[in-house]
Amino acid sequence: MSVVPVAVVDDSRSHDLRGVKVVWQRELIRFGQDRMRIVTSLVQPVLYLFVLGAGLSSLTKGGMEGLSYRKIIFPGVLAMSTMFTAMFSSVSIVWDREFGFLREMLVAPVRRGALVTGKALGGATTATIQGCIVLAMAGAVGIPYNPVLIVVLLGEMLLLSFTMTAVGMVMAVRVKQIQSVMGLMQMITLPLLFLSGALFPLGGLPTWLQVATRLNPLTYVVNPMRHIVFEHLNMSAELRNKITPPITWWGWHVPVGLQVLVVAVMGLVALAIATQQFNKAE
Repeated sequence: MSVVPVAVVDDSRSHDLRGVKVVWQRELIRFGQDRMRIVTSLVQPVLYLFVLGAGLSSLTKGGMEGLSYRKIIFPGVLAMSTMFTAMFSSVSIVWDREFGFLREMLVAPVRRGALVTGKALGGATTATIQGCIVLAMAGAVGIPYNPVLIVVLLGEMLLLSFTMTAVGMVMAVRVKQIQSVMGLMQMITLPLLFLSGALFPLGGLPTWLQVATRLNPLTYVVNPMRHIVFEHLNMSAELRNKITPPITWWGWHVPVGLQVLVVAVMGLVALAIATQQFNKAE
């Protein structure tokens, strides 16, 4: 009897891609079904823009060339909304563990890196959608709906949401109780927000606070967002540098492109760490 050789096709890559797609779609479905989450997550950005922004505008009109404070904080509020949604989307890992779905995911015939990537892409997509709702309010605070501005902001939101979802998964994958991870997320997100200069100009800060803002990864998203928004506003270069001075490393001005690259590298590193921790998850 002769033996006929049979070629075995390694379709692990197609399985992984299918796994990424399934997990990504699941995150989108969960986001679409939770309408209350969408509504409640808009409360904080609206309060910052239309209450805090309006209140502080009356105090800063004289020194801001008549520029509304709402325009100044809009990029930061946009980043804040995207970051919060991205970070808290990673909490779903803990829910999946509590209800047994995580164990089913871990025994699926796909690499665990594919599952992590699907989660990260799902969180990035939902956070970007949430950010788009805030972006739609730009006209209400006097920011033009310029196509170039919108496209650049969308790209920056997508990068930020991917990175922060990956960072959130690094923390959430080892936590077993939902109460613990919620407290941990708040402990991380609030310092990131306030040390990024999202809600106040970075010019004239004390030295220690300037150092803290440079060490904060969120700064490297808020600053490019402000940069592109301010380019489309009628304001002097002097005022622009006063509100958002150039980020420097040992006296060297960091280009905006490199700032974006810093966030991208951080996201990839966080994704690799989350994948490694996911491999040890039970």
